[in-house]
Amino acid sequence: MTHDHGSTDEQALGWVIRLADPGFEDWNAFEAWLAADPAHAGVYQAMAAADADAAALLKAAPAHALAPPGATRPLSRRRWIGGAVAASLALFVGYAVLPTGSAPYTVETAAGARRTVTLADGSRIDLNGGTRVTLDRKQPRFAVLDHGEAAFTVVHDDARPFRVQVGAATLLDVGTVFNVTRDGGVTTVAVAEGAVIYNPDAEAVNLSAGRTLRASDDDSRLVVGEMEAGTIAVWREGRLVYDGAPLEQVAADLSRNLGLTVSAAPEIAARPFRGVIVFGRDQDRLMAGLGPLLGVHVERRAAGWLLAPPAP
Repeated sequence: MTHDHGSTDEQALGWVIRLADPGFEDWNAFEAWLAADPAHAGVYQAMAAADADAAALLKAAPAHALAPPGATRPLSRRRWIGGAVAASLALFVGYAVLPTGSAPYTVETAAGARRTVTLADGSRIDLNGGTRVTLDRKQPRFAVLDHGEAAFTVVHDDARPFRVQVGAATLLDVGTVFNVTRDGGVTTVAVAEGAVIYNPDAEAVNLSAGRTLRASDDDSRLVVGEMEAGTIAVWREGRLVYDGAPLEQVAADLSRNLGLTVSAAPEIAARPFRGVIVFGRDQDRLMAGLGPLLGVHVERRAAGWLLAPPAP
């Protein structure tokens, strides 16, 4: 793909100037411009950084060099303002974990739907079905996973670490690709590349590639395990890979990925499953074929699908 760099530079500079206005509200147009071309985010970031550097130099300059008598200047310059791309739903809301003066918005997907959000620094968040994240236009290196599942591909920056708030915990990236699930008060983290620090100001558990962590709101214990790094977040490729996961988790994953209501009967909810489930367009055929694979009886009911004990 070729890019009209002159035009892109001019557009990026225009957005830098427009976003400097405290009354700026056209976030949807800005996000649409970022989403139109992957190169836009990098050009905008470079322009914004140059703008910030120029503002710092002007601030440090002698008073007589700032402007001739009678000239006027803006009273203040904005700090770094980031944005997110391709939001499926953007609503301004208030969250206790976000500081005063923030500009939060949510991105949400329905069950069975997926969405990719590209941040201004090039970091990417892939949202699985039934997921909601809260982002902040004034803090582009921060995200809250309210519920569901998301894969984070983070551009590392030592000066501005990327943080993810999930439940009462904080995840700090160390140049990373990682998957996070928040479901029913349970948080799971799986690291595919790099490393993540779980609760850096408390337990400070360092999770390297191939390591997993499970934390429950009802249990103070943290369960750390291992997983083949190459199988983490493969739901983005239409697969689910398990190595001893309970069937209730499998059912929850199927619900999230397929947009169906799938549950596991209490008698088999804790039964472990090892194997691979590959999605297809024919959901009925997939569900019907799960019985032999999972070793269960799959029943279709008015409220959805039930994974039940096999017939004696």
